[in-house]
Amino acid sequence: MSTKSTYKGAPPKYLNDFSKALASEVRILLAEVGKLRDERRALQYEIAELMAVKSKHGAGGEYSPDWKPKVEAPPPPAPEPAPAAIEGIPPAKPAWRTVHKRPERKPKEPKAIAAAPAPPPPPVPAVEPAKQPAWSTWKPNPLLAPTPKLATVAAPLPTPRPAGLFGNDGPEDKLRR
Repeated sequence: MSTKSTYKGAPPKYLNDFSKALASEVRILLAEVGKLRDERRALQYEIAELMAVKSKHGAGGEYSPDWKPKVEAPPPPAPEPAPAAIEGIPPAKPAWRTVHKRPERKPKEPKAIAAAPAPPPPPVPAVEPAKQPAWSTWKPNPLLAPTPKLATVAAPLPTPRPAGLFGNDGPEDKLRR
């Protein structure tokens, strides 16, 4: 058989229609495969999260450490309640009791002292304080008046730097240094 095509010019119409239909079916199938792949990845992620939670809550996990005793046997049955009165012993009072409000207390009256009251202290003679002048007439003591210190020669002020955050590194600045 020869490799040359037996068709001359354009392929027949049924081949064009078939290839277009096949291409659209392939696109649909590829989209479905993409969706299935994404769903599979989501399910695998969810399974991994569930397994991580199970390992944390399982024996030896983060929330159930090894040092806790393992519960293998069911707990023993609860003891049967005791009869109301055994051999003449009355049953215990219930734990919940009604608490009655206390009546209000009456204020206590001072008790009369049987002993005689102590004699009052002797009266202190009233002495008038020395007359002081009013504060508005006060004058400072000239001997205690503060005097200003004599001014001393101050050190010369440093030369001002050019404006800017770190100064200007121009040629004038380099000459000063």
